[in-house]
This record gives sequence, structure tokens and C-alpha cells, in this order.
Amino acid sequence: MSKSTGCCQDFLHYVFDYETPKTLVIPSIRVGFVFRFTQFLVVLYVVGYVCVVQKAYQETDSVSSSVTTKVKGFAYTNISDMEPRFWDVADYIIPPQGDNSFFVLTNIIMTPGQTQSRCAELPNPSTICADDCDCIEGYNDPRGNGIRTGLCENYSSTVKTCEVLSWCPLEIDTNLPKRALLAAAENFTVLIKNSVTYPKFNFHMRNILPHINSSYLKTCEFSRETDPDCPIFRLRHILAEAGEDFQDMAVKGGVFGIIIDWSCDLDWWAGKCYPKYTFRRLDNKNPVNNVAPGYNFRYAKYYKSPNGEETRTLIKAYGIRFDVIVFGTAGKFGIVPTIVNLGAALSFLSLVPIVADWFMLTCMKKRHLYSKQKVTYLVEEPETESTSIGTMYGTQ
Repeated sequence: MSKSTGCCQDFLHYVFDYETPKTLVIPSIRVGFVFRFTQFLVVLYVVGYVCVVQKAYQETDSVSSSVTTKVKGFAYTNISDMEPRFWDVADYIIPPQGDNSFFVLTNIIMTPGQTQSRCAELPNPSTICADDCDCIEGYNDPRGNGIRTGLCENYSSTVKTCEVLSWCPLEIDTNLPKRALLAAAENFTVLIKNSVTYPKFNFHMRNILPHINSSYLKTCEFSRETDPDCPIFRLRHILAEAGEDFQDMAVKGGVFGIIIDWSCDLDWWAGKCYPKYTFRRLDNKNPVNNVAPGYNFRYAKYYKSPNGEETRTLIKAYGIRFDVIVFGTAGKFGIVPTIVNLGAALSFLSLVPIVADWFMLTCMKKRHLYSKQKVTYLVEEPETESTSIGTMYGTQ
């Protein structure tokens, strides 16, 4: 037989030899324990983690949400820099309506009676001058307060600065009160109305639950221990839930999160779907290397004087912005994910004998005997001429 013919037969045997499973009973407690223990781990993973924890038998959908807020409360201020003033919601909620957020004014720097005119710039290393040559006409410094006129004017008896065209008198934003002007804002309350939808399951829900009526809303206040269903929150308690002091945060302001979790199991045996509230400060409060802390912005109120001149009151507003963050995922039994995960479970179980075989053929003392019995090659004897003739005539 030629070498090429032998190679061809070897290839044919490799391709067309049939392998059939062989049952080999191993009377070993150790091997049996490894096999059953591996089966137990697979079943525990599929039932405990995949089905119970991950709920992989469910179809899921992400939440669609809308949020509206309504703040209530009053404050009264009487300080030397400002006339006695009563504050209501129209004064301290800016703007009146927000996109999933609302801002509560807590501290201000007010510059009244500003008109468009010329005045000396506030002194700093880039604005101090000795004569007009130090001031470039038309120069516009974005960090300054106006456009330079080219003149060097007296800011005080000892300091000269470049004159600017601006709203004068200029704002001096270093006179921030050390205690929040609207300290009473800690007792303001906010009603949060949140509607959610899971479109895939046609499920709709509000955080104003079915058992809540108008009379209940007039008296309730959120408390995690006594009234967790009430959608009315006192600002002081919101910050306290996150370990923050309202009066400390109110001086320079900040950003705070009201987080509503609508993660729901919509299967009939899972019970009701209710919102879960958590609270967290979102801005950086670390005093180390905290440049530009807090939260503030400027706005102005404009007036016309009797002689027709336009004036304004500039307000640098410090306060707390509350962001209402809604998230959640709903799950409901679905036949497709159930079949997919059952198939995955069966495929995992089919791997268990491989683990047991590896242990048997690697770690057992009789592994050579087991290996010899596990794989058997059946060799057919060649037929002789007499055997063929006897078979043809039915003789033995």
C-alpha cells in the first residue's frame, strides 16, 4: 500500500468514523460528589441569581417621566443694606417654572439705581493706571465690568483705575452676607408632581397615589418613617436626609438632587409599584481646592425714571437649585426571555459532565484505568473467504 493511499484512508477514518456515547459507571463517592455539587452550583446560579435576582425571565422597559413643582413659603428681611421687605414665592423662585428643577433664592448682593454711564473700574492689577496712556480706548475685558473709554480716573483718593462705559455704580460682589438673607427658606415646602409611563406595558402611575386626596395634601409632609407617600417636602428635611445643613449651604448656594426611583416589578404576584425617594448633594462641597464654590447667577429688574431714563437694580442671586432626577426600569414576565434563559440553563447543565470527567481523568488515582475504559476503539476483523461462503449458504 502506497503512502498516499494510507494518508487517504486515515483522512476518511477521521471524517467518517462514528462516535457513540458510552455509559461508564464510576463507583466513586468523590467523583459523584464533584458531579452533583457542580450540578447544584449551576442550578443555584440559574434559579437564585438569573431568575430571582436578575429576573431574566422578564421583558423590560425604561421609564418616561414628567415633573412639575410648586414651592410655598414666606420670608421677611430687615437689614441695614436694604429696606424691610416681605418675600413670597414670586420673589424667590427664579424662574417660576423650570425643566425638572427649581431654584430657591437664599442670599443676594443687590446693586440698586444703576444707569448706563461712565465710571471708574473696580481696582485690580489689570485696571489700576497712572495716566490715560495705561487705558486703551475700546478695550473689552470679559472679566471686567465694561468697555474702556481711554481715560484714567480716580476710584478713590489713593487709587486710579481706567474708566469704563457700563451700568454704574458698579457691583461690588464681595459684600456677601455671612448669614443667608433668606434663612427662613429652610421652612419652605415643595410639592412634586411626577407622572411616569412604561409604554411597552401600557402602565401609567403618579407619585400622588390613589389613596391621596385634597384634604390629605393640605396637612401631610414627607417623612421616611411616618409618611413616606406624601409628595410634599420641607426643604430643611430634604437636606438633612443627605446629611447637609441648610443654613451652611444657603450662604453661597449649591446644587441638590431629589432622586425618584420607579424600578418596578409588574408581575401580578409582585405587589404594587411605588416611588422611592433619595436625596443627594450634587455640587462639590470639599473645602480643599474648591474654586468658585456654590451656585449663583445675576438678573436685573428694569425701571423708567420720571425723566425717561432707564435704570435697573442688579441682583446677584445665591441659592439652591433642586434637580428632580427620575429613573427606573420595569419588568414583566415574557415567554421569549424565559425560553432563552431556560435554554442557557440547559446548556450550562450539559457542561457539568465535562467538569466531572476532568476531575476523574486528572485528580483520581485510577485515572489511567478510567481513561482506558472511557474511550474504546472498535476494530472490525477482516472477513475470510470461508466465512463469506458460509454466510452466503446460511452455514456456520
